Amino acid sequence: MKNYIAMNRFKIALGRESDFEGIWKNRETFLDDVDGFQKFNLLKGPVNDDHSLYTSHSTWRSKADFENWKKSEAFRKAHSGGGDHQGIYLGHPDFEGFEVVL
Repeated sequence: MKNYIAMNRFKIALGRESDFEGIWKNRETFLDDVDGFQKFNLLKGPVNDDHSLYTSHSTWRSKADFENWKKSEAFRKAHSGGGDHQGIYLGHPDFEGFEVVL
C-alpha cells in the first residue's frame, strides 16, 4: 500500500491572508480519528500581483483512505460553512492528488 498526498491550492486575495490562516487555525478538522490520516500542513507560497498562494497538504496511508474520508460524516462536518468567507478566496481551490513513489 502506497501513501497518498492530497493537496488543494488556494488563491487568497491580497490583504486577506491573516483571515484565511485564522480560518484554518480555528477550525475543527475531525481528522485525528479518521482511519488512514497521517499528517496535515498548511503551506504559504509566493505572493503574486493579485493573490497569495496557499496549499493544504495532507498525508494518508493510502488513496482509498483519503477517498473514504471524502465520503464520511467527518468530511461533511469539517467543510460545513465553507461558503461563509466571501472576499477571501479568488475562485475554487485546485485539487492535486499524488501517490508516493519513494
